Amino acid sequence: MKKVWIKKLSIVAAAVLVVSGSSLYAEETGQTAAPAVVKNKAVIADIVKLIDVAGKQRMLSQRIAKDYLYIGEKVAVSKASRQLKASLDELVSAHKVLVDSINDPEITNLLSFVELSIEDFRATANEPFNLDNAQLIIDLSESMLEGSQYVVDSLKEKVKVKESAIVGKAGKQRMLAQRIAKYYIAYQAGIKDKNTIDQMKAAVAEFADAHKTLMANPSNTPEINRRLNEIDRLWKIVYKFYLNIEKGGLPLIVFNTTDDITKKMNTITEMYVELYK
Repeated sequence: MKKVWIKKLSIVAAAVLVVSGSSLYAEETGQTAAPAVVKNKAVIADIVKLIDVAGKQRMLSQRIAKDYLYIGEKVAVSKASRQLKASLDELVSAHKVLVDSINDPEITNLLSFVELSIEDFRATANEPFNLDNAQLIIDLSESMLEGSQYVVDSLKEKVKVKESAIVGKAGKQRMLAQRIAKYYIAYQAGIKDKNTIDQMKAAVAEFADAHKTLMANPSNTPEINRRLNEIDRLWKIVYKFYLNIEKGGLPLIVFNTTDDITKKMNTITEMYVELYK
C-alpha cells in the first residue's frame, strides 16, 4: 500500500510542481511571471502530503543529533541507539520520496545539497563520541533543518491555502520537541555556550505559541482536540524542566517526554493531512 501511495503521489505532484515552480516568461513583455498557484483539490491534497514528508525531515534532523548525544552521554543508550538507526533509515527513505516527487528546479537543487548533508550526517553519527563530533553533528542537524524548512515553505507557496499552513505548523511541533531534547543534552554533554541556552528557550517559546494556535484552530475535529489536550496537560508540567537546562539532572525525563510529544504530534499531523484529502 505504501509503495502504491508513493508512486501515485510522485506522478501527480511531479507533474504539478514542474509547471508551478518553473519560471514562465510572458511572450509580450519578456518579464518573468509569478509562479502559478495550484488550485486543483486533488493535487493540493497530494502536495499537503509532501509537506508532511518534508516536515518530518525537520524532526529527524534533530532526533538523529539528539540520539547521538544521548548515546555519548550514556543515557537511554539502548533506546537512543535503536532510534538513531531507524531515524537515519527513515531520513533516506523520505528523501527519496521527495526527490522522486518534485521537479521544481530550485527545490531539486536544494534536495541535492540535503543529500550530501545526509551522507555527512550518517558518517558522523557512526563516529566515536567526542565534543568535536558532537558539535559537528549539531551543525549538520542545523543545515538539514534549514534545508527541510526551505522545502516545506516552497511547497506551501505552491498551494497558498490554510490547510498547508496547519499541516506545516503541526508537523513543526515534532521537530521542536526533538530540538528541545537535543539542546538539553548538548548542554549536559559540555556544549555550555549561550547559543545552546538561547536555542533551547527559543524552541520552548515557539512550541508554546504554535500549540496555542493549533488548540484554537476552528477546523479541529473532536479527536484532534482531545489529543491536543493530552499534550497540553503534559506540556504545562514538563516545559519547566526544559527551561531549567543549566541545572540539568533530568535527561531521561526530557528524553521520554519529548519523544512522547513527538509521537502524539505525528499522529495529529497525520490527522490534519487526512482532513484535507
